[in-house]
Amino acid sequence: MSTRIRKAETVRARSGGRRASAFLARRSLTAHRRAWAAVFAATAATAALIGAFALVLGSLLLAQPPVERYAGADAVVAADQKVSYTAKPWGSEPMTVTAYLSERARLDRSVVAKAAAADGVAKAVADDSVPLTLGGGAGAVGRSWPSAVLTPYELTSGRAPRSADEVVVDRALAPAGAEVGSTVQLQAEGAARPYTVSGVAEAGNRGEGAPAVFFTEARLTALAGHPGTVDAVGIVARDGVSSDALRDSLGDALPDRTDTGRGIRVLIGSARGEAEHLDALGGRGDLLALLGSIAGTVLMVALLVLSTTVSQAVHQRSGELALLRAVGATPRQLRSAVGREVSRVAGAAVVLGGAGAVPLGLLMRSLLTTDPLPLPAPLWLPLAAAVAAAVFVAGAARPVSLLAARSITGMRPAAALSSARAPEPGEPGRLRTGAGMLLVVGGVGSAVAAMAQGGQAAAVAASGAATSLVIAVALLGPWIARAATRVLGAPLRRAGGVSGFLAAKSAAAHNRRLGAAITPMVLVVAFVCVQLTAGATLERAADRQAEAALRADLVVTAPAGLPADAAAAVRRAPGVAAATGVLRSSVLLAHHEMGDPKLDRYPVLGVTAGELSGTVDPGVASGDLTALTGRSTVAVGRDRADELGVGVGDRVRLRLRLGDGTETGLRVVAVYERALGLGEFMLPREALTGHVSAARDARILVRSEAGSAAASVRRAVAPYAGAQVRAATADDVRIAPPSSEEDDALIVIGVGVIGGFALLAVVSTLTLITVGRRREFRLLRLVGAGRRQVTRMLFLETGLVAVAGLTIGTAVAAVPLTAFAVSAAGTVPYLDPVRYGVLAGAVLMAAAAGVVIPGTSGGRVRRR
Repeated sequence: MSTRIRKAETVRARSGGRRASAFLARRSLTAHRRAWAAVFAATAATAALIGAFALVLGSLLLAQPPVERYAGADAVVAADQKVSYTAKPWGSEPMTVTAYLSERARLDRSVVAKAAAADGVAKAVADDSVPLTLGGGAGAVGRSWPSAVLTPYELTSGRAPRSADEVVVDRALAPAGAEVGSTVQLQAEGAARPYTVSGVAEAGNRGEGAPAVFFTEARLTALAGHPGTVDAVGIVARDGVSSDALRDSLGDALPDRTDTGRGIRVLIGSARGEAEHLDALGGRGDLLALLGSIAGTVLMVALLVLSTTVSQAVHQRSGELALLRAVGATPRQLRSAVGREVSRVAGAAVVLGGAGAVPLGLLMRSLLTTDPLPLPAPLWLPLAAAVAAAVFVAGAARPVSLLAARSITGMRPAAALSSARAPEPGEPGRLRTGAGMLLVVGGVGSAVAAMAQGGQAAAVAASGAATSLVIAVALLGPWIARAATRVLGAPLRRAGGVSGFLAAKSAAAHNRRLGAAITPMVLVVAFVCVQLTAGATLERAADRQAEAALRADLVVTAPAGLPADAAAAVRRAPGVAAATGVLRSSVLLAHHEMGDPKLDRYPVLGVTAGELSGTVDPGVASGDLTALTGRSTVAVGRDRADELGVGVGDRVRLRLRLGDGTETGLRVVAVYERALGLGEFMLPREALTGHVSAARDARILVRSEAGSAAASVRRAVAPYAGAQVRAATADDVRIAPPSSEEDDALIVIGVGVIGGFALLAVVSTLTLITVGRRREFRLLRLVGAGRRQVTRMLFLETGLVAVAGLTIGTAVAAVPLTAFAVSAAGTVPYLDPVRYGVLAGAVLMAAAAGVVIPGTSGGRVRRR
């Protein structure tokens, strides 16, 4: 019986405790609604931002290349466009990494007959493509007439081509005068030549790509230049054969690999688009990695902001909580009350934030340039992203509040009563201080490590240094605030009179509060500086190297590129001292990074060595660029050569794969300095021609003998449709353009969205702090301070907080940025002063909005 009584009493006690906690939570929400409003705003913004990134990342994961060219095919047989690299990390099991190829890996032509013999196959068509330039300079794609069934194209007039000088043209070319019986000028290899239009065809699903021009199969094979291989094989199934059955029969009929060792894939359904858009999935993977990195930063920023705001809201009630503890409230009741308050505020905020995540995510999606990948947005994805963000944020808010209230709720009543009289804590505890110092040491150590490394490893180390130092600032905020007060307090007192004296004394008396105010400012300044400065520093260094490397004064370009013999024609022009065609491609480098296997893609230039010295100077450190000939030589940037441990005469064996995945061992003939501008590797043009989708020069660099040879060069390239001659610039030799739409979009997303969120955190945190100081403002008025003096004090405090936040944030960013800039570019960090001025202005305005506006409204007092 006694056991039952004790259980009943325990149940009644717990029930009473829950009722007391609920009562305290309701009353606190009403009494502290302004303080909780700041928490509401920060929580809603956190949920919106996390949900928006979830929506964008989900859309990217679901994205598939569109099926346009092969819309009429039931299946497509293509070579595998992925390569893998397996290696054993330090102290772990072997690990395999994969990467997508940028150039087309081709199939042996015998695959066509084998596919045609498979069960259920009505027709197997070899599909090759050749870039064309029309007489007016517009681009087109050359295909064989038998492959027209794969789109499908149908004749609307005329007939199929029967001879090498006849073509069928796309209906889209009809406005340009391409009608049956007319003549069109087409350039594939060599100068443009006339073809007779034998027919006009139209496709129901051509998409937005270049219009097609159809040749006889023999003529197209000759133009393609690889008679033993095909780009892909399109399959038309017999009636009644399902896609799965067709895939199985083709899998049984075809070998697993090509003669060159590439895997063979049978693509059906939406996967057929992968055979059209070679690098779409590779680009998606790169974008996912970049956005994933930004999303990780978002998560860190969101948790830091959320914890800072909630902790500050709970801390401002420390006197009230201590008093409740002193009059008999149990620690469980107080923790439950605080948890209920935060849960209710967070619950309402995440609903609003989850709803706001959808338009914000759609806006971010619209900024991304993912051509040719369309980004899907199924109805369930925005809802799932919003719900996931809401659950995560709501789940994180309550533990943060309980941790923040633990120091007060765990006190004995007598100690709590003493704390209630002086609620402002002093210096942070030993554990917090020790953790902060360890992070400072770790951040500086990572920066030093970044200076000793290069490439991606330096970027990773610098990023780790920035993260460590930002978190260290959050932990050591009171100490940093004390130092800032000592440095800025004296000039503040001298310049501000009575208001300056009050501002300096207030800042010195409340180091913890000032530290909480500085932390979000440091966060936004450090984050924005790192994001803007890293790219700007590399761009500036690459520009300078490209300008120093340029020796050409003219450049020849064309919309669809230039055939190989165009450079030879330019070299024969009067007044030309040197001319080299530049073929652009990429290589994959298999290597280790911090023990893990990596497959990194690097853009490369294919050049003509004999003409290179007159047009481009890579800054040769050792070796001789004239030896860059044949199919087995390479020139390497100095930093990359040091990382690979190779020099002149060494071979980079089984480490480089060309654009189509071909493994190659290349002998190093030169090491050069200007790799940021010209790329990490430079190959002979002939080494790349057999491993690119289309062996066309992106441009021809020309050096005149005396004066300008522009007129004679124009005459030399007149037979090549669309060729244009202009003055050469550094961008013509740069390995990559100065910026792209994708880079701009990532800057907007990374800096604009996250920076805006961090500025909102600045406003909400400072508003929360200022609202908690209203009794202090009223007391100042009661003891004789004028309203203007209080307002001026607030302005001076705002200036102190803003200057401290900007200075510390800049210093936090400068440590990893200096290490990264020295390692990657051999220079100091660079940031456009205008951009930094905009950042400083935004931080100052946010500080003013968070301090002056709520402070002046709270300083009013009635005088009797």
